[in-house]
Amino acid sequence: MKRLENRWGIQIGSLRLSANGNIVDFRYKVLDPDKAAELGDPEAKPFLVDQASGAKLLVPKTPKIGPLRQTAQKPEAGKVYFMLFSNPGKLVKSGSKVTLTVGDFHAENLAVE
Repeated sequence: MKRLENRWGIQIGSLRLSANGNIVDFRYKVLDPDKAAELGDPEAKPFLVDQASGAKLLVPKTPKIGPLRQTAQKPEAGKVYFMLFSNPGKLVKSGSKVTLTVGDFHAENLAVE
C-alpha cells in the first residue's frame, strides 16, 4: 500500500461490508492533499469492480443527500473521507478482491474485510 501513499497521497483505512452486506464502505485518510485531489473531485465518478465476477458497483445517489461519498475541491491532510458503494445481490463478500477506480486513480487487488 506504500504505492498508494507515494503516488496518490492516501492511506486506506478500511474497505468493508456495511448495511447487512448491501453496501461496501471505503474509507481513506488524506496524507497529501494535492496528490489526493482526484479522489475528492465531484466530477470523477467512482466505481468498484469485483475481480471474480466483473460486477461493477457504483456510488448510489439519493434525492435529498446526493451521492453517498465525500467530495472536496481541496482535501485536508489528516482527514478521513468515505465512499459508499451499492452492492446489489451482495455479490461482493468479505474476502473478495476488488479494483477501485476514481478518475485516473486505480487500485487493484484490494481485499474487502
